[in-house]
Amino acid sequence: MSDITLPKAVDTFIAATNAHDANVLAAVFGDGATVRDDGKAWVGEAEIREWIQGHLINPKVVLTPTSFADDRLVASGDGDFPGGPLSFAFVFDIKDDLITDLAIEPV
Repeated sequence: MSDITLPKAVDTFIAATNAHDANVLAAVFGDGATVRDDGKAWVGEAEIREWIQGHLINPKVVLTPTSFADDRLVASGDGDFPGGPLSFAFVFDIKDDLITDLAIEPV
C-alpha cells in the first residue's frame, strides 16, 4: 500500500476495516451518506452501521489495496466468508474528508 496514494477518507476506511473498528468506520461517513453493496442501498448512520457490522466487522474483512484512480479503489478482500480472497472495486464520493457515497462491486 505504500506506493498507492489514497485520500484521507479512503485511507481511514481501509485502516478501520482492517482494525475491525466499527466506530471509526462509521465516523468516516458523512451525514446522509449511502453505501451500495450486494444490490442494496444503506442510507444514513443507522443503516450504514448495520452494513459495517454485517459486511466488514462480523466476517473480519481485511482489505489489501491494489490500485486507486479516479476515486476507484481496487482491493483484495479476505475474511471469514467463502471463496476469499476476492477482488472488489470501491467507488467513493468524498466531501470534506468524509465519504458521502460508496459503491462496491466484485471485480
